[in-house]
Amino acid sequence: MMEGIYLIVRFFQNGGPFMYPIALVLMTGLAVVAERWLFLDKARRMNRLAFEKLLPLLQKQDLRQVMHLAAESSAPVARMVAAGIGRMSTSRRRDDIESAMQEGAMETIPALERRTGYLATLANVATLLGLLGTIIGLIAAFTAVAQADPTEKATLLSTSISVAMNTTAFGLISAIPLLMFHAMLVSRTTEIVDSLDMAAVKCLNLLTSVASASGKAA
Repeated sequence: MMEGIYLIVRFFQNGGPFMYPIALVLMTGLAVVAERWLFLDKARRMNRLAFEKLLPLLQKQDLRQVMHLAAESSAPVARMVAAGIGRMSTSRRRDDIESAMQEGAMETIPALERRTGYLATLANVATLLGLLGTIIGLIAAFTAVAQADPTEKATLLSTSISVAMNTTAFGLISAIPLLMFHAMLVSRTTEIVDSLDMAAVKCLNLLTSVASASGKAA
């Protein structure tokens, strides 16, 4: 265990000054991953719970209680339903209700996608910083070799190149997991958006039936 930690520390120290900005990029990316993962997990749970409460009320056509629950909930599905019911006060056409629900969804989807795109950018930055650190390290290595004793040039050059390549390795080590997390978060966001679309269709059908019944009663 201690030997592994020692090797990691040595690897980091031998990489030169560019290891620090790459590490900063990696930590920033991991912080974004943690925040987005928790946010999306919370949004998914809130949507499921809100939909399970709203669906029976919509089936019973208890719109007043639906609006009460929607006002107390911050779940995206609750906002969509509230927007649809609010439009019913001015228009009972299905297209108008659907448009209002889509507007409600558009207010929540950007919050689901926020900051996820940064991960791809951070992965690219980590890779480029690694390459830049290697190039600068090689320039310094060849400069030092040119001034070194001829008998030591081969050893000095191989050692310097090995150290310079550490930054490229660390850049890739940072970029690969960030790209994987980016793909996972995009997939998770798409899953939530698809579930919102499904819930919107079910709620729209119920609201349309309520609007039709009210229109016939009138």
